Amino acid sequence: MGNATPGWKEQLFRRKPAAMLLAEAAPHRGGLKRALGTFELTLLGIGAIIGAGIFVLTGVGASYAGPGLVLSFVLAGFACAMAALCYAEFAAMIPIAGSAYSYSYATMGELVGWIIGWDLVLEYAVASAAVAAGWSHYLTVILGGVGIHLPDAITHSPGTAPGAIVNLPALLIVLAITAILYIGVSESARINSIIVGIKLFAVMVVIGIGAFFIKPVNWSPFLPLGWGGVVRGAAYIFFAYIGFDAVSTAAEEVIEPNRALPIGILASLGVCTVLYIAVAAVLTGMVPMHQIDIEAPLARAFVARGLNFAAGIISIGAVAGLTSVLIVLLLGQSRIFFAISRDGLLPAAFSRVHPKFQTPSIPTVLTGIAVGLTAGLVPIKEIAELTNIGTLFAFVLVCFGVWILRRIEPTAHRPFRTPMVPVVP
Repeated sequence: MGNATPGWKEQLFRRKPAAMLLAEAAPHRGGLKRALGTFELTLLGIGAIIGAGIFVLTGVGASYAGPGLVLSFVLAGFACAMAALCYAEFAAMIPIAGSAYSYSYATMGELVGWIIGWDLVLEYAVASAAVAAGWSHYLTVILGGVGIHLPDAITHSPGTAPGAIVNLPALLIVLAITAILYIGVSESARINSIIVGIKLFAVMVVIGIGAFFIKPVNWSPFLPLGWGGVVRGAAYIFFAYIGFDAVSTAAEEVIEPNRALPIGILASLGVCTVLYIAVAAVLTGMVPMHQIDIEAPLARAFVARGLNFAAGIISIGAVAGLTSVLIVLLLGQSRIFFAISRDGLLPAAFSRVHPKFQTPSIPTVLTGIAVGLTAGLVPIKEIAELTNIGTLFAFVLVCFGVWILRRIEPTAHRPFRTPMVPVVP
C-alpha cells in the first residue's frame, strides 16, 4: 500500500527520452515510409497555412485594424515565428510522428502527453470538419455561378436550412481525401503540390492585379483605431498561421528530417507571412475600411471594381486552399493516433502500418469516417471556434518543452537549435 502511490505517480509522469522515441520509430520496427523531401514538406506547410485565413480572416482583421492590418500580420507572424523556432528544434531532434504530443511526452511525461494528444485530436478533427463545411459552401457558390444550383437538402447539415438532410459535398470531399491518404503519403504530397500551385496563383492574381486598383487615400488614417486595433487584429488573425505545426506530424515520413523539417517549418511560415502582408496591403488599399466585406473580402473587393473574372479565380483559389488544408489536417490527425497507439495509450491496431502502402491505414479510415459524418451532419461553426484554444495550448507546451529539455538533456544531439533560449520560448 505504501509503495502504490509513488508507483502511480511515476507512471503518470514517466517520460520517454528522445533516444527511446527514435528507437521505437526505426524503420525495422515497422515505421512509416520516408518519402517526403524538403520541397514537398514546405508545400505541405504552405498548404496548411494558406486557406480560409487569407480568403476570409483578412476581412474581419481589417474591421479591427483598418490599413494597420499589415502590422497585425507582422505582429502575428512574429509570434508564430517564435513558436516555429521551438517546433523546428524538436522536429529535427525527434523526427517522429506525433508533433506536440511526442515532444510533451519526451519532456513532461505521459500524463501531459496524453492530455495534449487528445487536445490535438479534437483540434484536428473539429477543424477538419469545419474546413470541409467551408469547402462545401465555396463549391456551391462556384457551381451557382455557372448555373448549377444544388438543393439545400444535400448541401446543409440538419438544422441549418429548411429541409436540410446532409452536407453531401463536405462528406464526399473528406472521404475522397481519406482515400488518397490511405494509398500513400507521396501521392498525397503530389496532389497537395498541384493544389498549392493553384491557390498560390490565385493569391498572386490578388496581389498582381489588385495593386493597380489601390487608392492610397484608403490607407489614411493608417491606424484608425490606434495600436489597440492592430493588437486586436493580430489576436484574431493569429490563427491564420497555425498550419505550420501540422508539418511536424509528418516528421516520420521525411527523407532527411534533421535538415528538411526546420527548413519546411520556417520556410512555409516565412513565405506565407510575406503573402499575407501583401494581400492585406492590397485589400485595404482597394476598399475603404468600412466597406470591406467580412465573409468574402477579396472576391467582393474585385467584384466592386468590375473584375468578375479575378473574383472567380479567387473563389477557385479558396476551394483549392481549403482542399490542401484538409489534406494536411487529416494526415496530421491519423499520425497523432498512430503515435499515441505506438506508446501503448491506444489499441495496437491504431499503430499498424499497411503492408503495401506503408500508411497507418486504420486511423486514416476511422478519422475519415468520423470527420466526414461530423462535417455532413453536425453544424460545426460554434464548435470550430474552440480549436483555437487547443492550438494555443499546444504552442505553449512545445515552447516550454524546449526550455525543459535543454535542462534535463543538455548534451543531446540537436541538429537545429532554437536561438536565445529561454527568451524565444
